[in-house]
Amino acid sequence: MAKKKTGKFSSFLNNPIDFTLLITIILLIGIGLVMVLSASSPSALAISGDSYKYFNKQLLFAVLGVIAMMAISKIDYRFYQKFYKQAWWLSAVLLVAVKLIGRKLNGAQRWIYITDALSFQPSEIVKFLVIVFYAGILVKNRDELPYFWKGLVKHICMVAPLIALLLLEPHFSASIVIIGIVCIMMIVAGCKFTQFLAVGGGIGIPAAVLLIVKSPYRLQRVVSFLDPWKDASDTGWQVIQSLYAIGSGGLFGVGLGDSKQKYLYIPEPHNDFIFAVLAEELGFIGCAIVIILFAILIWRGITISMKAPDMFGSLLAAGITSMIAIQVIINIAVVTSSMPVTGMALPFFSYGGTALIINLIAIGILLSVSRAGNKTDI
Repeated sequence: MAKKKTGKFSSFLNNPIDFTLLITIILLIGIGLVMVLSASSPSALAISGDSYKYFNKQLLFAVLGVIAMMAISKIDYRFYQKFYKQAWWLSAVLLVAVKLIGRKLNGAQRWIYITDALSFQPSEIVKFLVIVFYAGILVKNRDELPYFWKGLVKHICMVAPLIALLLLEPHFSASIVIIGIVCIMMIVAGCKFTQFLAVGGGIGIPAAVLLIVKSPYRLQRVVSFLDPWKDASDTGWQVIQSLYAIGSGGLFGVGLGDSKQKYLYIPEPHNDFIFAVLAEELGFIGCAIVIILFAILIWRGITISMKAPDMFGSLLAAGITSMIAIQVIINIAVVTSSMPVTGMALPFFSYGGTALIINLIAIGILLSVSRAGNKTDI
């Protein structure tokens, strides 16, 4: 029996990973690090006197994340299936913990500080844990999925307590991402799309409108989205400066490192609005290259999901791909003023250790699914 297991594991390791995906991720991380260095240097210099402060941290996070990604790509993804229930409970514990002991910054309680220099954002971990949980529970209950009450409604309700805890932080953008992930995974697993439309139209949209109307800061963001110049010095400031940056970039950009809007015009330009700095410095061509790289990542993720050897692997790949895709689409839409500001980070670009490491761990699992299926297409 031991020899059989060893042989199976050896065979798994001998399968090739999806090198197209791997190269794409390395390119995105590399460009992201360059942009963090460029975008963060003025604010880092103003705050700490060290223009490399944020870049050095992000470089460390990237190295740790890549090491974790490569290590996890060698672990058979089916190992995680037996822990899907624990993934839900760990999510709940993390979100309760941030409410009890988290530090409040800018009106939101989203961070747990271990020391003054070391902190993490539980919501980023929860996004990943929700994928593991739903991949496991949807495989277990696959026969129930075509039905409305014991399929769609029952499984949507499972994420409701986590969404409620996120809204208490408040963290509306993370809630949107998780709901999107769950919906996509359930459709891939076999739930009827027409039922989602009915629930979304009857409950989802009214609930979202109610959450916006009942929250002054969310309502302000919607109003400033409709007419940012109406309050150009306050709620519309960030979007207007972002549009100035994008417009200044033109076709080829003003040159790497030569952005003007990053000089404290765009608040914290190395975070949610880093794509605006990229557009200003590298222009339309630079933006197009980055968007194409993200499109390749999503294409490979969908391909891996379709060719996975089992349902659990297919759902993991679909969930991870949708997590990245939703964040990319919303971030770029916000930066270009195509939707209200949500506070959504751009994967592999925006400064932040928790998000970068978790995203790379998720990519490691995606590579593991590709390895298990031995389906690399280059």
